Amino acid sequence: QVQLVESGGGLVQAGGSLRLSCAASGGSFNAMGWFRQAPGKEREFVSTIKWSDTTTYYADSVRGRFTISRDNVKNTVYLQMNSLKPEDTAVYYCAARIQWSRSVKIAESDYDNWGQGTQVTVSS
Repeated sequence: QVQLVESGGGLVQAGGSLRLSCAASGGSFNAMGWFRQAPGKEREFVSTIKWSDTTTYYADSVRGRFTISRDNVKNTVYLQMNSLKPEDTAVYYCAARIQWSRSVKIAESDYDNWGQGTQVTVSS
Protein backbone atom coordinates (compact mmCIF):
# COMPACT_ATOMS: atom_id res chain seq x y z
CA GLN A 1 0.00 0.00 0.00
CA VAL A 2 1.39 3.35 -1.04
CA GLN A 3 1.90 5.85 1.72
CA LEU A 4 3.02 9.46 1.33
CA VAL A 5 3.95 11.51 4.37
CA GLU A 6 4.61 15.23 4.02
CA SER A 7 6.53 17.42 6.41
CA GLY A 8 8.20 20.80 6.53
CA GLY A 9 5.30 23.22 6.38
CA GLY A 10 4.98 26.18 8.69
CA LEU A 11 4.75 29.94 9.05
CA VAL A 12 7.29 32.15 7.32
CA GLN A 13 7.57 35.82 6.44
CA ALA A 14 7.39 36.99 2.85
CA GLY A 15 10.75 36.56 1.19
CA GLY A 16 11.64 33.59 3.35
CA SER A 17 12.18 29.94 2.53
CA LEU A 18 10.81 26.56 3.46
CA ARG A 19 11.60 23.03 2.36
CA LEU A 20 8.84 20.47 2.12
CA SER A 21 9.55 16.74 2.19
CA CYS A 22 7.44 13.81 1.10
CA ALA A 23 8.52 10.35 2.16
CA ALA A 24 7.07 7.61 -0.04
CA SER A 25 6.67 3.93 0.69
CA GLY A 26 4.85 0.92 -0.67
CA GLY A 27 5.51 1.27 -4.36
CA SER A 28 7.64 2.44 -7.24
CA PHE A 29 6.67 5.57 -9.06
CA ASN A 30 6.79 7.09 -12.50
CA ALA A 31 6.54 10.58 -11.09
CA MET A 32 5.90 12.54 -7.95
CA GLY A 33 4.45 15.99 -7.71
CA TRP A 34 3.32 18.80 -5.49
CA PHE A 35 -0.07 20.48 -5.62
CA ARG A 36 -1.52 23.17 -3.40
CA GLN A 37 -4.91 24.44 -2.34
CA ALA A 38 -5.47 27.92 -0.99
CA PRO A 39 -8.57 28.81 1.03
CA GLY A 40 -11.59 29.12 -1.21
CA LYS A 41 -9.70 27.95 -4.30
CA GLU A 42 -9.34 24.74 -6.21
CA ARG A 43 -6.27 22.59 -5.85
CA GLU A 44 -3.60 23.54 -8.38
CA PHE A 45 -0.45 22.03 -9.79
CA VAL A 46 2.88 23.29 -8.43
CA SER A 47 5.65 21.02 -9.64
CA THR A 48 6.49 17.48 -10.70
CA ILE A 49 9.55 15.28 -11.14
CA LYS A 50 9.88 12.09 -13.13
CA TRP A 51 11.52 9.45 -10.99
CA SER A 52 13.59 7.81 -13.73
CA ASP A 53 15.25 10.75 -15.44
CA THR A 54 14.53 13.61 -12.98
CA THR A 55 12.75 15.67 -15.62
CA THR A 56 11.04 18.50 -13.79
CA TYR A 57 8.25 20.92 -14.55
CA TYR A 58 6.86 23.93 -12.70
CA ALA A 59 3.78 26.07 -12.68
CA ASP A 60 4.47 29.55 -14.03
CA SER A 61 3.65 31.05 -10.65
CA VAL A 62 6.54 29.27 -8.91
CA ARG A 63 9.11 28.78 -11.67
CA GLY A 64 12.42 30.32 -10.65
CA ARG A 65 11.51 30.34 -6.96
CA PHE A 66 10.74 26.68 -6.20
CA THR A 67 12.93 23.65 -6.87
CA ILE A 68 11.77 20.05 -6.82
CA SER A 69 14.22 17.21 -6.27
CA ARG A 70 14.25 13.59 -5.19
CA ASP A 71 16.43 11.24 -3.20
CA ASN A 72 16.35 7.72 -4.59
CA VAL A 73 17.87 6.15 -1.51
CA LYS A 74 15.42 7.75 0.90
CA ASN A 75 12.51 7.51 -1.55
CA THR A 76 11.74 11.11 -0.76
CA VAL A 77 10.83 14.11 -2.86
CA TYR A 78 11.56 17.67 -1.78
CA LEU A 79 10.19 21.08 -2.65
CA GLN A 80 12.56 23.91 -1.84
CA MET A 81 10.55 27.12 -1.76
CA ASN A 82 12.43 30.43 -1.86
CA SER A 83 11.28 34.03 -2.11
CA LEU A 84 7.93 33.05 -0.69
CA LYS A 85 4.97 35.34 -1.22
CA PRO A 86 1.68 35.64 0.70
CA GLU A 87 -0.08 34.17 -2.32
CA ASP A 88 1.90 30.95 -1.80
CA THR A 89 -0.13 30.36 1.35
CA ALA A 90 -1.93 27.04 0.94
CA VAL A 91 -2.07 23.43 2.00
CA TYR A 92 0.58 21.62 -0.02
CA TYR A 93 -0.05 18.05 -1.10
CA CYS A 94 2.40 15.45 -2.29
CA ALA A 95 1.17 13.13 -5.04
CA ALA A 96 2.55 10.02 -6.70
CA ARG A 97 1.91 8.50 -10.10
CA ILE A 98 2.53 4.79 -10.59
CA GLN A 99 1.62 4.26 -14.26
CA TRP A 100 4.52 4.77 -16.62
CA SER A 101 4.40 7.74 -18.92
CA ARG A 102 6.99 9.33 -21.14
CA SER A 103 5.44 12.77 -20.77
CA VAL A 104 5.23 15.11 -17.82
CA LYS A 105 1.87 15.00 -16.03
CA ILE A 106 0.36 18.03 -14.32
CA ALA A 107 -3.32 17.15 -13.83
CA GLU A 108 -4.67 15.90 -10.52
CA SER A 109 -6.25 12.96 -12.29
CA ASP A 110 -2.81 11.82 -13.46
CA TYR A 111 -1.80 10.95 -9.90
CA ASP A 112 -2.95 7.88 -8.01
CA ASN A 113 -1.89 8.53 -4.47
CA TRP A 114 -1.96 11.58 -2.23
CA GLY A 115 -0.54 12.67 1.08
CA GLN A 116 -2.50 14.35 3.85
CA GLY A 117 -1.12 17.80 3.13
CA THR A 118 1.02 20.26 5.04
CA GLN A 119 0.11 23.89 5.73
CA VAL A 120 2.34 26.67 4.43
CA THR A 121 1.52 30.18 5.60
CA VAL A 122 3.41 33.21 4.32
CA SER A 123 2.85 36.44 6.22
CA SER A 124 3.28 39.85 4.61
